[in-house]
Amino acid sequence: MNAYQPGRGIALSVSASTLFALMSVYAKLLTPLTGLDIFAWRVIWTVPGAFTLIALRSRLPHLVALAQRVIREPRTALLLAVSAALLGAQLWVFLWAPLHGRMLEVSLGYFLLPLTMVLLGRFYYHERLEPLQWLAVGCAALGVLHELWVTRAFSWPTLLVAIGYPPYFVLRRKINADSLTAFALEMSLLLPFALAMALHGGSLALLSGRVDMWLLLLPGLGALSTIALATYLKASRLLPMALFGILGYVEPVLLVIVSVTLLGESLTAQQLGTYVPIWIAVGLTGLHSARLLAPR
Repeated sequence: MNAYQPGRGIALSVSASTLFALMSVYAKLLTPLTGLDIFAWRVIWTVPGAFTLIALRSRLPHLVALAQRVIREPRTALLLAVSAALLGAQLWVFLWAPLHGRMLEVSLGYFLLPLTMVLLGRFYYHERLEPLQWLAVGCAALGVLHELWVTRAFSWPTLLVAIGYPPYFVLRRKINADSLTAFALEMSLLLPFALAMALHGGSLALLSGRVDMWLLLLPGLGALSTIALATYLKASRLLPMALFGILGYVEPVLLVIVSVTLLGESLTAQQLGTYVPIWIAVGLTGLHSARLLAPR
């Protein structure tokens, strides 16, 4: 496993969170595609984007080495297949939920996710949490408990997000390969399912005659998704799992900012009971990160 690089890891994590937040705005440009259509085309266009990025960053030897490991080591092949399935489930549920009125439950899963990642780091990797990190976890937990009390939502979509990502990152570390090349192979394993959805889901008819979609918007979706996911996965390798988990609260905060400033949504007093403790947790995490990087 690579040595931790807090400075680079924090920068990559925050950058990834920013890109994911921007994707919520970008998706509105893809009308009339539905959520599942966008999922399929996201995978389809992310695959060539990932392999292009591999070529540009001279990672082809890493790709060949990992492919040889997959062929030679059944254990590695199995771990990669399972990690691809876990990643695909997360990408799918994020776009499935709005179509079925379950986005609130998925959102609660994202609130719980950083806490489960912190617990993973503390009890599975035996990472030590500093006082500011414990305080940040406590504040975030207050926000999550408030959200749970308000929504009464704790269903399988919530659990899929909250406890589905941690084993994915554990498997990624067990595979112990270059993040970008492993990501490219994972997306390649999802490609047949995405192609089937695109061919049989009716999206081809919706895209008929849409030159802007084929030449600009869909390739842009692939590029944005590739860079965001690759950056996020790289950050997971460069940071202790507990710190990486706490930084996960940056994305929900950015999503709120995007929703209010760009999508015209508003925060209710009830929602502030959830977000204010989480914002405090993010601020404490930022303070901890600044102290962590000060000697550097």
